[in-house]
Amino acid sequence: MTEHAFRGRVDAVCVVFEERKLAGPARFALKNSAIDKRPVDGRVAVRELGLDGDHVCDPKHHGGSDQAVYAYAAHEALRWARELGRELPAGWFGENLRVSGIEVTGAVVGERWAVGTDGLVLEVTIPRVPCLTFARWSEEDRWVRRFANQGDVGAYLRVVAEGTVAAGDRIDVVSRPEHGVTARGLFDGSAGQDGLRRLLAAEDLPAKVARDARARLVP
Repeated sequence: MTEHAFRGRVDAVCVVFEERKLAGPARFALKNSAIDKRPVDGRVAVRELGLDGDHVCDPKHHGGSDQAVYAYAAHEALRWARELGRELPAGWFGENLRVSGIEVTGAVVGERWAVGTDGLVLEVTIPRVPCLTFARWSEEDRWVRRFANQGDVGAYLRVVAEGTVAAGDRIDVVSRPEHGVTARGLFDGSAGQDGLRRLLAAEDLPAKVARDARARLVP
């Protein structure tokens, strides 16, 4: 694992504003969703399972230590805003962190981010997979397919070291695995079979990363 000095910035820290009744994984079923996240002021504690003040309503498909924090890049949000012709404020994608100056979908699985000055360290795990709940929230036609085809899906992170985070914090990429597989490559298969094998050979691979990589391997 090599060291790097790439720097980004936390533009906003978002947690659940209110639960919404939206279509969930079960066809036509309306379920509570915590996708409505909005920025909060001040420093927010980040623990093993996520940010204080945040939660998930569907633990089968969301949350857990491998999906503790969801990040989305400002430049990808801006591209969508231009395409959709409307503002997409921080939290609109259901993200906990809106960040700039750093790749998120293009981040290497397993790279680690030192965030702020309070000891918080996050590790990139798996890409976000769009679902029917997200489609209902967006109110856009064919949203799941459009979002997936574009591939700007953002990434989940696990908490390596707990700490706090606030808007304005610096993000330093302190290490990056040499396998080179990005969140995007894991999402759309562009990592290739050799890349997936390199990823699966990595030490201490989070369970959901291994699951997703194995699912894309051709027998």
